[in-house]
Amino acid sequence: MQRHLSEFFTKEIKEKSGLINIDGSNDPLITGLEFDSRKIKPGYLFFALPGIHTDGNLYINDAIKRGALAVVYENEIKEKQSGIVYIKVKNSRFSMSPVSASFYNFPSLDLLVTGVTGTEGKSTTVFFIWQLLTLLGKKAGFISTVQYCIGSEIIWNSEHQTTPEAPVIQRLLREMADNGCEYAVLESSSHGLSPRTNRLGDVNFCSGVLTNLTHEHLEFHGTWEQYRDDKANLFRALDRWTPSIASEKNKLFSGPFGVVNADDKNSQFFINNTHHKTFTFSPEGREGDIVLETIESSSLGNWYTVLLPALNERIDVRDQLPGAFNAANVLASLLVVSGLLKLPLRVITPFVKDLEPVKGRMTAINKGQPFEVVVDYAHTPSSFQKIFPPLRTRLDKTESRIISVFGSAGERDTKKRPEQGEIASEYSDIVILTDEDPRCEDSMDILEEIAKGVKQKREENLFLIPDRPLAIRKALSIAQKGDLVLLLGKGHENSIIYADHVVPYDEITETEKALSELGFTEQK
Repeated sequence: MQRHLSEFFTKEIKEKSGLINIDGSNDPLITGLEFDSRKIKPGYLFFALPGIHTDGNLYINDAIKRGALAVVYENEIKEKQSGIVYIKVKNSRFSMSPVSASFYNFPSLDLLVTGVTGTEGKSTTVFFIWQLLTLLGKKAGFISTVQYCIGSEIIWNSEHQTTPEAPVIQRLLREMADNGCEYAVLESSSHGLSPRTNRLGDVNFCSGVLTNLTHEHLEFHGTWEQYRDDKANLFRALDRWTPSIASEKNKLFSGPFGVVNADDKNSQFFINNTHHKTFTFSPEGREGDIVLETIESSSLGNWYTVLLPALNERIDVRDQLPGAFNAANVLASLLVVSGLLKLPLRVITPFVKDLEPVKGRMTAINKGQPFEVVVDYAHTPSSFQKIFPPLRTRLDKTESRIISVFGSAGERDTKKRPEQGEIASEYSDIVILTDEDPRCEDSMDILEEIAKGVKQKREENLFLIPDRPLAIRKALSIAQKGDLVLLLGKGHENSIIYADHVVPYDEITETEKALSELGFTEQK
């Protein structure tokens, strides 16, 4: 896409982006938007962003050398080059959203967009909604921490960022619309919903989902109240929904709606933050528009009965998903698709059996070893509380051990570290602490903080091994017949981030390699 600056940097966008001044009278033909100077191509507009470790102003000249014709900035620039348009704004990061939406001609107006927020279950719920829409014959795209799809093939997300920056979001939405998608499903993180980043500030959401809400990301939000409030911006956005080309085409859609987990103590807060109808699901068998009454789980999936109180109707549901916790994600997805397509739930539930799990979510690795190996993305205290208890109950029946391997991300919420250690310690026989993404923190410092919550004795059943491949090998080497080796925190991710370098890494591949080194090569 290419557009003259004056075409998309209109009076309205100038106001929304917090314009202070424009230096330059020419009207360049802009061919793309970018906030990373290394990715600039001829004709691009460059956003100079102030950051934690550096300042985007330092890279303005580099961006111009690479072909940038316009620069959006907030901190004063000492020297300016002729022929370049310099756009000074109050907040260059905030401005990326309205400018990007305008450049890509407001793509969310061409789609019916659903946002999914919460502490856990976002990626899975996004993936389930997308699959159900597709199974029902609708063309849809999605963006999640794990993958994204703009209308055809699924592409792995190489970034450790749940919600991409606004230029990426708007570009992908435009590609979805141009590829004929009717629907888009976006994983909506608290960072992405915060006005501090404004990544999702100009997305026209028609439905919003809350999976659950627990302690997370206070290093960014500062307080629990602010974290919750930023999440609720998704539901406030429903009240700003604009009838669009997509809604005009889709006569089945009757207006915005929310979906919340009725069992979460914060559900009413989210319901109160929109004037639109909010549907509820209850995975704990309490009250809601759809209630999980019974569930039976095995390695082959789950069988459950759900109640629709308003209809006094019960529906049997079957899935082939690992982990009983997936029932909550399924219930949320059913309500969203029913609301989007105005289809009765009983029409949609038969398709649940065809849902596929997300890579790195309770993924079993079997190379013929006499013990279990499972990879999962769980990295918060609340996610630990979800996965550990049922596994402990199952392993106790055979008097087998749980060997857990995990770490905690650097430059992220530190309060959760000893909490992670305490929960893992309660349910594990052996705990091995290792790197997740240390970033600019010292690896051993992070592991020591986690270890404060662990009761196991060091060098007997507690080991601190920063090198993750070595930690995995340690776990596998001490595993005995019937044990479970539980590898947590990396899941689908494809790298480990350190202060000065990024190491390519895939947990599943690394574990398969380690098992092969131990002589296990055949899947049974």
